[in-house]
Amino acid sequence: MELIIRSNPVQIIRHQICSDSCENKGKQEESRQNIPKMFSEIQKVTDKAMVFLQKKALSALYIPKQKLHMAMNNTTAPKVQLLYDLCKTTFTPSGLSSSPSPQPIHKLCSLLDTFGPGDVGLKEESPDDDRGHGFFGLNRVTRWAQPITYLDIHECDSFTMCVFCFPTSSVIPLHDHPGMTVLSKVLYGSMHVKAYDWVEPSCIKESQEPGCPQVRLARLVADKVLTAPCGTSILYPKTGGNLHCFTAVTPCAVLDVLAPPYREDLGRKCTYYVDYPYSAFGNDFPQGNGAQISSGKEEESAWLAEIETPDDLYMRSGVYVGPSIRV
Repeated sequence: MELIIRSNPVQIIRHQICSDSCENKGKQEESRQNIPKMFSEIQKVTDKAMVFLQKKALSALYIPKQKLHMAMNNTTAPKVQLLYDLCKTTFTPSGLSSSPSPQPIHKLCSLLDTFGPGDVGLKEESPDDDRGHGFFGLNRVTRWAQPITYLDIHECDSFTMCVFCFPTSSVIPLHDHPGMTVLSKVLYGSMHVKAYDWVEPSCIKESQEPGCPQVRLARLVADKVLTAPCGTSILYPKTGGNLHCFTAVTPCAVLDVLAPPYREDLGRKCTYYVDYPYSAFGNDFPQGNGAQISSGKEEESAWLAEIETPDDLYMRSGVYVGPSIRV
């Protein structure tokens, strides 16, 4: 006999609802248990993405050493720094070498040719502001005359870099540069330059008359006015006008490189001279000295006599305010 149990439809529905509810609760519990795992997976993916993005950003900022070095070299340095660097590689400590070879000197001249007053912290002075008497005016030796200002840029055993600022009519008397190479660049204004080299073999005359100086024959190399902008002048130990005199036609400034520097204990003392016309001492050369002056060339020669440092050499030290040098 088949047993058939007939249930109330309401009970059947309740049973189904209960079954469905239990099943849903199980799924919800399972979902709740999976939430931390899901967050963990999401965190891992996020971390990987962040690491990837950071690497991309760093790679965009990274500059290889070679490119960085090139970028640093391409950075424009002040001209005075370039001049120092070139002097440092060109000139050796005093007494260790003779005159440098022509190629580095040519490089120095080319660099100096580009210099203006602003490259060493100067402003061109107006002639109206100058209190000098003028090149062809009254005697410059007066108590109220403006001094020549000396600006020390750098000095070491190998070379000196400096600037001389001249008021109108001021003079640095005729002087020598024993064993030295000197480059001079007029930065602004006009300057008269008179320069000599010794005649070789040397010709020296000693007068028998009291009070007359001993003189030595020299050959005139330059007697001209330099006006900025102009090329760099250069003198060598025995050529190029090693003995020279500067006279300011207008307010002017000169950038000098002297190598090696003056140093009296090493025989590089600055000696001053006065020049006499060739005709002042005649043409009777001592026998055996080999010096002769061709006819018509007398004006290109002069007799130089050594003197003490002139009392009227009016010079003061100033403060260099141009770009600093990294030594």
